[in-house]
Amino acid sequence: MSESALFSTYARYPITLVKGKGSRLWDDQGKEYLDFMSGLAVTNLGHVPDTVKQALVKQLDELWHISNLFSNPNGERAARLLVDNSCADAVFFCNSGADANEAAIKLARRYHQKVRGEYRYEIITFNQSFHGRTLATLTATGQDKVKEGFLPLPEGFVHVPLHDVPALESAINDRTAAIMLELVQAEGGVIPVEADFLRAVRELCDKHGLLLIIDEVQTGMGRTGKLFAYQHYDVEPDVFTLAKGIGSGFPVGAMLAKKPYTEGFVPGSHATTFGGTPIAMSVVVATIETMLKENVAEKAAEAAQYLMGELHKHLDGIPGVAGIRGKGLLVGILCDEPAGDAIAELHKRGLLVVPAGPNVIRLLPNLLVTHEEIDEAVGLIAAVLTERAAAKQA
Repeated sequence: MSESALFSTYARYPITLVKGKGSRLWDDQGKEYLDFMSGLAVTNLGHVPDTVKQALVKQLDELWHISNLFSNPNGERAARLLVDNSCADAVFFCNSGADANEAAIKLARRYHQKVRGEYRYEIITFNQSFHGRTLATLTATGQDKVKEGFLPLPEGFVHVPLHDVPALESAINDRTAAIMLELVQAEGGVIPVEADFLRAVRELCDKHGLLLIIDEVQTGMGRTGKLFAYQHYDVEPDVFTLAKGIGSGFPVGAMLAKKPYTEGFVPGSHATTFGGTPIAMSVVVATIETMLKENVAEKAAEAAQYLMGELHKHLDGIPGVAGIRGKGLLVGILCDEPAGDAIAELHKRGLLVVPAGPNVIRLLPNLLVTHEEIDEAVGLIAAVLTERAAAKQA
């Protein structure tokens, strides 16, 4: 094979996938895989869902791009579906999770500076967080490894330990604009946020006049057993972001906000060429309508309960398994040493999983995963981890 013309920004697995349907994928050799990655929490309805495919094919025959200088009925409909099913009052559509988080950061700064007349710009985030790969969002990310070689980084970001209320409170000053967090630190090791801590964050935002931004890029769109992860808590964000599962594989992001924070953006203050195109919005509408009509979040919650039960039944007591954690169908199996060899072996046996840091095997099945598919996956995981433990003890 000739040398790739692509930048080597990914250490790709030695698998070339060419077809998918539901929970199954096939490579270029015809080998079948059970997909417990979902394209990194993207294909929440499974691969090539019929309702979304029909909407996409229909739109491809009608209109592809018009720019955001014109009204787009699909965009209005998609935004209405999101607003009517969340705490938000307005939506800004964009292209990715990083794009959505960048918009949220800009909105927080501009709201304080142009609406309230206060020179606030700092965003507090948390160690082990992940918010994207643009310069601003990688600076917001609480992991040094993503920042190597990109100095100087933009100013205005402060990181504190997760679940440390005194550290968070001491980081707040008269320059602070917002606190931003994920409700499950997915890339950071599948670490759920504790309810008491989120309430404390909300109280500090209210006390100091800060925006609470929740990054729902990976947790949103039914992944945790609710349409949005914040709905598990008695706390609402002022701003939250979406991507991944909102487009069923089509690249879409969204930043949503409550009033009065929507006043931070006015015509000309923020923009995007490809955000909210007729094609993208047709996919979003079909994805959300399917999720609502088929009670997908509720089905995900039930599947998650079954998955967690089966994981504990078959993995508890295996040497090297240090714990199982997560929320909904975002699950991490914590190992006491790097899990890359186990992940590679699972791929060989036909189960696609992904790491979350060096020691965590992350499971992200689609939200319509069946009990039989869960049984198959858990059986393979248990076999590989048992064999791994036995080999180390030999």
